[in-house]
Amino acid sequence: MARSDLLISLVRAGATGDRDMLKSTAEALVAEERAQNHHIVADRLERALSAVPVTPPALTTAVNLAGAGKDSILEIEPRAQMAQLFLPLPVQQGGRQLIEEHVRADVLRAHGYEPRHRVLLSGPPGNGKTSFAEAVAEALGLPFFVVRYDALIGSYLGETNTRLRKLFDYIRTRPSVLFFDEFDAIGKERGDTHETGEIKRVVSFLLMQLDQLPSYVIVIAATNHAELLDRAVWRRFQLRLGFPAPDKVQVEVFLDRVISQWSERPRLSAQSIASKLGEVSYAEAVDFCQNVRRRQILGLGELSVDDALRTELDLWVSRVRPEVMNAERSNQTAPKDKPRSGTGKISRKTRPDSRT
Repeated sequence: MARSDLLISLVRAGATGDRDMLKSTAEALVAEERAQNHHIVADRLERALSAVPVTPPALTTAVNLAGAGKDSILEIEPRAQMAQLFLPLPVQQGGRQLIEEHVRADVLRAHGYEPRHRVLLSGPPGNGKTSFAEAVAEALGLPFFVVRYDALIGSYLGETNTRLRKLFDYIRTRPSVLFFDEFDAIGKERGDTHETGEIKRVVSFLLMQLDQLPSYVIVIAATNHAELLDRAVWRRFQLRLGFPAPDKVQVEVFLDRVISQWSERPRLSAQSIASKLGEVSYAEAVDFCQNVRRRQILGLGELSVDDALRTELDLWVSRVRPEVMNAERSNQTAPKDKPRSGTGKISRKTRPDSRT
């Protein structure tokens, strides 16, 4: 929200005696001042807010939108670090640039620029999109909020937009990283004829809210299906990063890094393990390595890492993969072949007797 809008909202809250609006607006001003390193002004605003008595709101006053917005997000303590992530070079450079822009935001503002704060991540699942968002929050020391779609999307007309408004009203009050996973759930293409008018209104409202967010709120959206996103959604994001599936060499290097942290290295090389695993994501590779370690640990010293690795590799072949399930589902729903029709000729046995 622009500073002029915040000031108008502050005056309106004071004139009407709306305690909740006054508190949320003042907190937004404090957050904006702190984002610009104006800590003295921010401290004075906080002291003024705590010292000035406010007339209780009337019974007809709306509920606290800022407080209600917390119901749609889940706060997670960020632990992932950018240096520990296995990311493509463009993503590494984009992440470092994003962090530097916010660390040195005062330098940019001195020249009339704001740091970029709307980021779109796309690519197949399991390759680091969520970890990247968490690492940005960890590097900047900001709260990491994950949007809960179960509490955001409503079944009644206009309910989702109302909850979106409450969410963004709350998130404006403090510098933070807001993460939308599976962003295509609410950012779908509005030209899709199969979608209802409600989702089109949600997308339009979402775009407006994204445009009004201050730069101290970093919005990171991730999607596995970039082709489903509305074209206007793409334009709203200032930084767009791709997370492709790793190739065989990248999986080898990643496995070698994970295995090097084990107390005992297996005789089988990381190259051989990667060859047996086939095409996997980083998340699948991590799951496999963790399964090996669990099996070895539960063996209580009687099971070597090589035996645990051999057992897990045997089980890996029989695992259920998404593409196999999709193929089976397609076979079940495909129409059965109709019996072949005849050639139109009548056999000698069944030919009617022309003598009758």
